[in-house]
Amino acid sequence: MPHTFVLILVLGLFVQYVDGVLGMGYGATSSAVLIAAGLFPALVSASVHTAEIFSSFVSGVSHLKFGNVDWRIALPLSCTGTVGGVIGAYILVSLPGETMRPVVALLLLVLGIRIFVRFLVSRRRDSTRREFSRGFLLALGFTGGAVDAVGGGGWGPICTSTLVAANRTEPRYVIGSVNLAEFFTTSAIVATFAVTLGLEAFLWNITIPLIIGGVIVAPVAAYTCRRVSQTLLGAAVGMIIIVLNVRSIARDVSTYVGAEVAVSPEAIAVSVLIGLIAIAVGRAMLARRLAAPDVSRDTPGDNASGVSGLSGLSPSEDLAGGRRYSGDGGYLARRASDREGG
Repeated sequence: MPHTFVLILVLGLFVQYVDGVLGMGYGATSSAVLIAAGLFPALVSASVHTAEIFSSFVSGVSHLKFGNVDWRIALPLSCTGTVGGVIGAYILVSLPGETMRPVVALLLLVLGIRIFVRFLVSRRRDSTRREFSRGFLLALGFTGGAVDAVGGGGWGPICTSTLVAANRTEPRYVIGSVNLAEFFTTSAIVATFAVTLGLEAFLWNITIPLIIGGVIVAPVAAYTCRRVSQTLLGAAVGMIIIVLNVRSIARDVSTYVGAEVAVSPEAIAVSVLIGLIAIAVGRAMLARRLAAPDVSRDTPGDNASGVSGLSGLSPSEDLAGGRRYSGDGGYLARRASDREGG
């Protein structure tokens, strides 16, 4: 028992740090680990969200303290997130656990791919710096809350990824606002599970160490969210979720068909990761090629070739007044024009 407590405590430390830095990953990662261990989705979701009440509260307050919250984002998400969370929790409880486990594993697999792609493949677009419409935020909150309740996670991968990808405000405001809104959504989900399942059904041996780990590390994550490599951390979390849920799905398929899957779950997971990494590398190479300067442009000497006595100047040579030639030919041409005019 102490061994299990320590392992879950470490899991709580890790998932809360990831969630505080990336604005996603707490529920998806912890639920993926617990479902991969064979637990029923409804009990996992109830227990994980109970722990998340405390960690999301501390995380939200910490982000608020460090100025990372925009209430124009947090308030609409909170309003419809609670509604979607209640509906999603009722759906999860009303269906048999054996039926929902592969469905939830598939949902978490999609979320893992979304996290991986968000941080390692997608390129950042130029910022538009426009406010999000209230209708958009309300719809996003409802979707995120429903998926989060059913999958035991998904609030961050849906809400944070969508808002950051839109690039209308600084990522820290998105992360802080989504984390704060998550507290209200999570509270509604837990209340629904408490009414439908009963508090005695919660996995308290998992919930308590998750709570302790999350509360310890939440302020640290809020403070360091601008100081760590979000690309590497986000890609790593996406890979972990993908591997765990591919293994879970392969195990459930084996159970349903009554035979062992010909290819091991580990081999399937590795194949998926290799494919995603290949896509990421290809996108990165293409982006670098598109961003490379056009070497076919005229050289500084060519720009100045029509200027008598100045075509041989190098970028380091002084021109009148101690100013130096920048290498783009612009200053050289202006100096030539001035001399001809004189």
